[in-house]
Amino acid sequence: MLTLTAAIKASPVGLLALAEAVNSTKPGAIQVDLKDDKVVDGGAAAQVVFEGVKYEKTNAIARLIGRLNPETGLYDAQCPITSTLIDQWVDFAEVKLLTNDFKAQSEAFKVLNKHLTLRSFIVGYSLSIADFAIFGALKSSAAFNRTYKSKKESLGSYLVRWFDYIQSLDASQKAAAALQVTQKKQDKGAAKNKASDQGKFDIGLTEAEMGKVVTRFPPEPSGYLHIGHAKAALLNQYFAETYKGKMIIRFDDTNPSKEKMEFEESIKEDLKLIGVESNIVTHSSDYFDKMYELAIQIIKDGKAYVDDTDQLTMRDERMKCIASKSRDLPVEENLRRFEEMKNATEFGQSCCLRAKISVDDPNGTMRDPVIYRCNLTPHHYTGDKWKIYPTYDFACPIVDSIEGVTHALRTNEYRDRNAQYQWMLEALGLRKVTIWDFSRINFVYTLLSKRKLQWFVDNGFVGGWDDPRFPTVRGIRRRGMTIEALKQYILMQGASQNTLLLEWDKLWALNKKVIDPVAPRHTAVFAKGKVVCNVQGIAAKESKQMPKHKKNPDAGNKTTNYSPKVLMDQEDAKSLEVGEEVTLMDWGNAFVRNVTKDGETVSAVDLELHLEGDFKKTKKKLTWLSFDDDVVPVTLVDYDYLITKKKVEEGDEVKDLVTPVTEYKEDALADGNVKDIKHGDIIQFERKGYYICDAVATADSPALFIAIPDGKTASTASKHK
Repeated sequence: MLTLTAAIKASPVGLLALAEAVNSTKPGAIQVDLKDDKVVDGGAAAQVVFEGVKYEKTNAIARLIGRLNPETGLYDAQCPITSTLIDQWVDFAEVKLLTNDFKAQSEAFKVLNKHLTLRSFIVGYSLSIADFAIFGALKSSAAFNRTYKSKKESLGSYLVRWFDYIQSLDASQKAAAALQVTQKKQDKGAAKNKASDQGKFDIGLTEAEMGKVVTRFPPEPSGYLHIGHAKAALLNQYFAETYKGKMIIRFDDTNPSKEKMEFEESIKEDLKLIGVESNIVTHSSDYFDKMYELAIQIIKDGKAYVDDTDQLTMRDERMKCIASKSRDLPVEENLRRFEEMKNATEFGQSCCLRAKISVDDPNGTMRDPVIYRCNLTPHHYTGDKWKIYPTYDFACPIVDSIEGVTHALRTNEYRDRNAQYQWMLEALGLRKVTIWDFSRINFVYTLLSKRKLQWFVDNGFVGGWDDPRFPTVRGIRRRGMTIEALKQYILMQGASQNTLLLEWDKLWALNKKVIDPVAPRHTAVFAKGKVVCNVQGIAAKESKQMPKHKKNPDAGNKTTNYSPKVLMDQEDAKSLEVGEEVTLMDWGNAFVRNVTKDGETVSAVDLELHLEGDFKKTKKKLTWLSFDDDVVPVTLVDYDYLITKKKVEEGDEVKDLVTPVTEYKEDALADGNVKDIKHGDIIQFERKGYYICDAVATADSPALFIAIPDGKTASTASKHK
């Protein structure tokens, strides 16, 4: 048995995946020992000792593993051609991919894409150590990972197709999981306070068999997908994939008064955006006939009755544990009444079908709950065929059982209803389903109730379900949240059952890590109070090509103008002192020769260029804008939370919590390059923050940019005083 010692913080995923691949063929052939460090003893990322010889180069370790395990077919040392090709590509991984030369890496990506045009593997027709070496090198490449996350199509479709395949292999998945789990264990003490709002997924489902797990995500098509739904969807997908099972997307369309095709289509689109797709999409309405039959059955079995008690009286009787006057009606009368409900007669419409469970159970959900009610609203699928519809509490366990769901994942707010769920299955003689609780995701200053969000829409406080102030997937995407960051954050929460009130800062900070490496840099000056600065040392307007992102050449170049008159923000101008030397960003140093004021407001500034000055010695690095015909007007928008209370309590009225002002607009002037920015593009206005283009300029209005929170306190704190 060989022992592979690897440093977690070096992320040696290629070698770990190779070890997993070998162990899948030869169980126990390689023991993996993970160390919580950047290097192992000797200063290498990984190490193997075989017959007294120490191997510390990644390539040498890969070749040794391949040669010692020929039956795996990962390194055919007997074939000189194949082994030479494998060696060539293993060396390519080290020389061309594990380099700090960004341009060289970009060329290497092109070589790989071309090589993989008609190939599924790096060498030959099966996996080899070359695949794992290249994969590991790409996973370690910051340049590759940035581009893969933000603009993967630029890497080439063949390279991306191969990379996605290798990444999907069991060996690669297990390697990544091993790193993650070990890191969590090592960090547990240190992270306890730092990441108290993070959960974990490495919780085994009870009564789960590999290959047989079936989960389901059952949204009601009565609103748009919000961040809480996204967590539930990703959680169901995670367990289905972990246990090599399947996930059903089922629309719980049992209330035609609230449901619309518009909502269903938007949910499908948003699920696709976050990477949750299934070839099994169903509707509760597919089973209306079966549920009606089961309702007849449960009446005949004496386990349900039709009640014509009015709603207020029924609610009061349930609270006081008083039996309904209809509770002991004979079966024949209940069947007759249920037929009247089905036909929506005047009497039928005054009735509902209730499960006959208990009058005085300590668990209020077990006190004869309603399982069918009348509704004359046409259904968006079944039209006016039905006038009666099952409640969620009746439909959910039935459809779960019929569709083969093995594990019903529900937020723990439903915990009191779990007993009711199981009662329905037993009463109807249906197959058992295991319930798994997880915590609902809650954020400060945020409402996730669709009913309450609808109130904001109906009362005109927001522009719709995709409003940037809404916690819907569409809303936070419009605010500048990337799908990559959203998925990462939700997966960080895991399957914990602890109920937490989360701050928004970590989510936005995670988003900043995604956008910062790729967001082009631009300049804007607030129109209000803008100061015209006279610059000595330049006679006329000049232009120069500058990188949009100094650390990312792929972002391209922009045209920067330099002229005798430049614009500066009032706040920056106020900070200037006559005689001091400052740095004009992307230009050079300048001396402040004069500051003209009108009261407390600066009206003009005189600067003298000192381009040979040392920018490292200046305290102030200032943004500026050439005052010429190329500047374009823009509108910058920032938002506050919709409610003033951090945690909404039971009994709080939404209308009492509305934040008076939640939208802040400010006119500004920006460099002419922003004319090329498209809707949805994310940029950084230097020293102002990150922004997403919400609307491009038209003949009547300037381009509109929405401020993206960066996770810092100033950007995530409530602005309401």
